[in-house]
Amino acid sequence: MQWNVPNVLTLVRLIAAPMVGFVFLLLPRPFADWVALFLFMGASMTDYLDGLLARKWGQESRFGAMLDPIADKAMVVIALAVLLVIMSLDHGWSALILVPVIIILFREIFVSGLREFLGAHAGTLKVTKLAKWKTTLQMVAIGLLFCWGLFTHYLWALTYGMDATMIESILAGDTADEFGLVWIEFGFFWSGLVGKVLLWLAALLTAITGVDYYLKARPFLQEDT
Repeated sequence: MQWNVPNVLTLVRLIAAPMVGFVFLLLPRPFADWVALFLFMGASMTDYLDGLLARKWGQESRFGAMLDPIADKAMVVIALAVLLVIMSLDHGWSALILVPVIIILFREIFVSGLREFLGAHAGTLKVTKLAKWKTTLQMVAIGLLFCWGLFTHYLWALTYGMDATMIESILAGDTADEFGLVWIEFGFFWSGLVGKVLLWLAALLTAITGVDYYLKARPFLQEDT
């Protein structure tokens, strides 16, 4: 086990994964949302840095190769679980979020099971460029949906006690916007829309890469004759 900078960054990402969920038990909202967002985005950046530094400095190791996909999956799976809870509290259950999350979680469990079954042949399921794009899309989508949760909270807090007429008047520019409601509504709309679109694209790539891994593993799944 080599304790170099790339491996430490990967370990930090692994430790940050459960903290994204624990902060909601330790802090009130929206402070928990802010901390979870910064933890997730910071950890996501280490996913790019650890591989880059390992190749640049010649510090690639078996420990890093083992830990990196585990840290990635932990970050994505835990963040998606937290988002499901947040979204259900803020907006109720929605197929636009639940369906792609189910696809992503199913694929991660399926591929992990394949790798475990293949054992010594697990190297057959090498990470492809498409799988890397899938991970990138997942992390960007999750970051945007965390922002959506923040905008939802502030939009609700700032409009509490207002009737629909007053809110429409502020958004239309007919009434002074003292709290920046226009910009918050703008962020709420676009972070939610783009986040959901990217999550569906990530789910599509997730399904495609899952099928690709299954086809690569299929020769090892044949019964002996």
